Amino acid sequence: MPKTLLAIETSCDETSAAVLVGTADGATLRSCVILSQDVHRIFGGVVPELASRAHLTTIGPVVDQALAEAGISLEEVEAIAVTAGPGLVGALLVGLMYGKTLAFRLAVPLIGVHHLEGHLFAAPLEQPDLGPPFVALLVSGGHTLLLDVPAWGEYRLLGTTRDDAAGEAFDKVGTLLGLEYPAGAMIERLALTGTAGRFSFPRPMLNTLSDDGPDRFAFSFSGLKTALLRAVRASDDLERDRADLARGFQDAAVAVLAAKVAAARELLGYPTVVLAGGVACNTALRNAVEAAVGSEVRVAVASNRLNTDNAAMIGAAGLFHLQRGEQHGLDLQPDAGLPFPGLVTAFPLPSLTR
Repeated sequence: MPKTLLAIETSCDETSAAVLVGTADGATLRSCVILSQDVHRIFGGVVPELASRAHLTTIGPVVDQALAEAGISLEEVEAIAVTAGPGLVGALLVGLMYGKTLAFRLAVPLIGVHHLEGHLFAAPLEQPDLGPPFVALLVSGGHTLLLDVPAWGEYRLLGTTRDDAAGEAFDKVGTLLGLEYPAGAMIERLALTGTAGRFSFPRPMLNTLSDDGPDRFAFSFSGLKTALLRAVRASDDLERDRADLARGFQDAAVAVLAAKVAAARELLGYPTVVLAGGVACNTALRNAVEAAVGSEVRVAVASNRLNTDNAAMIGAAGLFHLQRGEQHGLDLQPDAGLPFPGLVTAFPLPSLTR
């Protein structure tokens, strides 16, 4: 039965609320409000205490705006979905307490959602025919996961990063290049004007694709970051070299991501690849994955607005769990290390062959 659900997301530095109407099999996004915190640019990264205080100030108006844009009153909400983790504990606490208060006041179900699972539900909001099985690359500022998704709620980890997440690497490289935080979009714009091949950086862990062990689909970006640092230090004119350095870094990072996605897709034989998370906004990554998997494979990506942290994806995941009869009590607590629901490690890899 269709439900009107209010979703809240405050895991990091975006305060977001959304209203969805429908079921897990077909939800209509009625509104989605996202308020980003620009104060962190001054510090070159997210300051947890400032993020929490900003959420406290804005959560009420953001929820009110989402309800207004959806054209409903608070009393018409039939369920509340809120990010329970992972993320910054203080930031999570603000959204979770607000959501629990509303759920108690309205006497409606409360669903705590895993932030990363939410990212997987972003693209289906805009592409209703999209569903498992598929290979998913979830790339954000804090996470890099390559997943086998045979069904919703069933996730097998093929590989993750050994050190920096992809988005974290982009931001750190941006700092080395003298760019403002967050640097991902600026690196992409710079790379468009850079000369390909002028700076050739290593493709970390690309050679492990021929292995059958746990490193086959693993990632590492620390060595690539160090290689760029050395190139920056060796430059006698960073202003001249900045765009070429950005191009060299992006080409190397994207090449590894695309190659591992394509190999996993070939191994599993799935017809679809899903890219999710903030780094999925990178056009070069999308193009590289499409080229690597071939034209017969569907590459599904949400719009940039729904790839970044937002409440719409939390609401879509919340509807899925609600439809399965799952909900949480008012004792639900934020968890910075919340385990990914339904996630198992997919080793040994040969067992994955279809």
